[in-house]
Amino acid sequence: MPQARRIGHATFETPDLDREIDYWVNVAGLVLAEREGKRAFLATKVGQLVVELNEGPEARCAGLSFEVSPKTDFAALGRELAAEGVASALANDVAPGMKRALTLEDNKGTKVQLFSEWSYLGDHHQVTGVGPMKLGHVAFVTPDVKAVTSFYEKVLRFRVSDWIGDWFSFMRCGPDHHTVNFVRGDKTQLAHIAFEAKDMSHIASACDLLGHKGIPITWGPVRHGPGHNVSVYHQDPDNNTVEFYIDLDQMKDEELGYFEPRPWHRDLPQRPKVWENGTSQLWGMKRHA
Repeated sequence: MPQARRIGHATFETPDLDREIDYWVNVAGLVLAEREGKRAFLATKVGQLVVELNEGPEARCAGLSFEVSPKTDFAALGRELAAEGVASALANDVAPGMKRALTLEDNKGTKVQLFSEWSYLGDHHQVTGVGPMKLGHVAFVTPDVKAVTSFYEKVLRFRVSDWIGDWFSFMRCGPDHHTVNFVRGDKTQLAHIAFEAKDMSHIASACDLLGHKGIPITWGPVRHGPGHNVSVYHQDPDNNTVEFYIDLDQMKDEELGYFEPRPWHRDLPQRPKVWENGTSQLWGMKRHA
C-alpha cells in the first residue's frame, strides 16, 4: 500500500473565483502561479503548489494531494488498492509542476491524488500578504471519525498522533504532529486549512495584516494541547477557516515514538495519547461555539 510522505496541495471549489484569488494573493500571501479558465493554482513564496481553486456551485474543499516515494510503481500501487476495494486512476499533467498522479477517493468522498514527481513553480517570489512557509495540515468534519481515521491508517499508512476523546483524531504522514485531522460532526465539510508561519513575530504580523484588512480573528492566539502549536484563525471570503501556526510538535524518530522535547509539553516524554475533553489548549482565549 502507498505511504504518504508529505501533503502537497488542497483543492477548493468556489462560486467566486476572482474573489478567492484576491484573498489568497493579497491576504494569505500566496503567488498566483497559473490560471487557466475556471482554474487557478497558487504557490508559496518558495514555489511549492499549495492551493488549487476551481469555479463551482458551492464553496468546499474537494481534494488533497500527497507526495509518495519517487520509487513508487503506480501500476502496482493501483493493483494493491483494487485488492483492498479502492478504485484508482492514473492521470497526467494534473497540476502545474505535477507530471502525473494516481487519483482515488477516500471514504468520506474527498479526492486524493498521490504523486511522486513535482517541480517548484518559480522561487523567491515577493508577496503582499502573510506569506506562509508551507501548507501544514487540513482538517475535516465527518460523521464517522473512526472510519475515516482507519481508512487513512490502512490505505495511506498515516499514523495516529493523538485523539481528543473518541471524536477528534490527529494523524501524521511525516515528522509533523498532524497532516490531517478529523473531527466528528453532522456532515462532511472542511474544518480548517493550516499554514506554517516562520516565528511568533510572523504570527503577530499576520494578526496586524488581518486587522488592517478588517478580517476578524475568530480564535487565538492560542497554544494547543495536542500538537502544541501556537495558532491564530480567521475565515476567507468563502467562510473557509484558515489557520496560521508555529511550533507544531515533530516526531523525529518513529521507533523512539515520542515527539521532539519542548518545554511546554504536558508529558515528558510526550507520546501519542488520548487527551481528555477540555484539554485541547494550554493557554489563550477560549473558543466560542
